[in-house]
Amino acid sequence: MRLVAIALMLASLAPPASAHTRKTTPAKKSTPASRQAPAKKATAQPALTRAQAELSCPSELGLGVATKRRFCDVLAGREPAGGVLVTIPPHRGPVTLSFELHNRHTYSEELVKAKRAFRQYTATIGVFTMDNTLIDRAAIQTEFRTERDLYDRVGGGAGPGGVKAVAPAGSEFISIELPADVGEQVSLVGEKLTVIRPDGTDTFVSEGRPIATISNVMVEYRPGPPPRKVPTRKP
Repeated sequence: MRLVAIALMLASLAPPASAHTRKTTPAKKSTPASRQAPAKKATAQPALTRAQAELSCPSELGLGVATKRRFCDVLAGREPAGGVLVTIPPHRGPVTLSFELHNRHTYSEELVKAKRAFRQYTATIGVFTMDNTLIDRAAIQTEFRTERDLYDRVGGGAGPGGVKAVAPAGSEFISIELPADVGEQVSLVGEKLTVIRPDGTDTFVSEGRPIATISNVMVEYRPGPPPRKVPTRKP
């Protein structure tokens, strides 16, 4: 009996069987979050450039006495080659073409004194690609009564002070966005001029007739690489 009591006491002190079989699962080591590849920086765009445009003007009106601007007449026509040609520099993306549009007035001191000088001019011109695709139109309407209605006088004439009788009248700022694939040139071509006088109305559309005049022609663009020249094959 004594042996049995000792055995029972030892059994009560022994750990349960499950304690021998339980395995402690090692704690997972925390791993740092997977590193993401750095985002690629966007390629920096060239800064916008605004510059005086290069013009090929078939009909120069002349230089302004007050503004010192170059005034170029826009003639009526049907072909872009006969218009005012504006060079478009190498660029990326669209180009903004801007200029000031003026009507043309033939000044007469006698008509002003006689109070018969009133004229209302409405001129419309088009901006075309060199394949004769219309990009946009521009228009100006001005009224003339006295010399104060002139925008400027043009030098190089036989009038008093050496100015020409023809002068720019009024001013309309024009801004046109050209598509990125516009090419190396655009053309400004005159379309229609309507003149209202006290004694009637005239409309001019005939080819070669001055429709309006322009000044301060500018281009705004992001510079791009010059066009690649195709190598000439040697014979």
